[in-house]
Amino acid sequence: MDEGRDLIADEKSGRRDAAETKMNANQLSVSVATVRELLDQQFPRWADRPITEGPSAGTGNALFRLGDDLVVRLPLHLGSAAAVDMELTWLPWLASQLPLAVPIPVAAGVPDEVFPRPWAVFRWLRGVGLDTYEDVDLVDVAVRLGQFVAALRNIEVTGAPASLRPHPLQGDGSEVRSDIRALSAEGMVDEALATAVWDSALAALAAPSYHLPVWIHGDLFPMNLLADRGALSAVIDFDLMGTGDSAVDMVPAWTLLTAETRPLFREASGVDDDTWIRGRGWALKAGLGAVRRYGVGGHPQAVIGRYALSQTIADYRQTS
Repeated sequence: MDEGRDLIADEKSGRRDAAETKMNANQLSVSVATVRELLDQQFPRWADRPITEGPSAGTGNALFRLGDDLVVRLPLHLGSAAAVDMELTWLPWLASQLPLAVPIPVAAGVPDEVFPRPWAVFRWLRGVGLDTYEDVDLVDVAVRLGQFVAALRNIEVTGAPASLRPHPLQGDGSEVRSDIRALSAEGMVDEALATAVWDSALAALAAPSYHLPVWIHGDLFPMNLLADRGALSAVIDFDLMGTGDSAVDMVPAWTLLTAETRPLFREASGVDDDTWIRGRGWALKAGLGAVRRYGVGGHPQAVIGRYALSQTIADYRQTS
């Protein structure tokens, strides 16, 4: 749900017009032809496998299915490209310590004239993103996801890289306050209550837990959570993983879960009060940004954004 990574892969086919620049020099458009040529040159053992466009959740990567069990992931902007080496290094190590499936890299592609950034091939994970999955069991999601976050938080951080996730709770918060005022003027948010949610999160920055870096995923929005047969099965898109404030991984409590299932997630994750309150601030900020960008339409991130605003404010009213 990071706005800077909201890019959609171009769907045109053809030869290698695929890796052309789109919108600006940092955003690439790719196609099946790009993947075919990359495989022909770098991994000819897979050259005869069928390639189909994979699902896109509006993140910074284009996904292409490679047969039934692999997926090629191409970073469309520099932020995602910077994370490729980190994922190749750390995901196999983390995977054995986590209770849900995560992407396992099987090959590392190198930049060339066909595609100018590092890329990778991963094992395909079966499932549907929770931004589109219907009839998912939110009780199951709350417990399993909380256990996932708790396991991640308890993994040794010695030598671990810092997360690439920028920290929206730092600074003067002028952008957040400006968004609150703008959406309040449009009748989409209560200015006083939204401001109170944000101020409570800033106050919680003084807590000891804020200064205790742990492993985080950094982007646990619904499109990065996969369900299979009604149950949470996998977590994907580790572009922002690393050490940081665990509060950011509390965001699904307000972007996905309900008032009834939220306590289950909190209990399973084992975070303290201040981390929880900071997490609510993260969710508010994300909701404001999504609604400001996508408005009131049916875009998945717009829907998630509006839900985050309603849930963070309702939760504040109920618990304060």
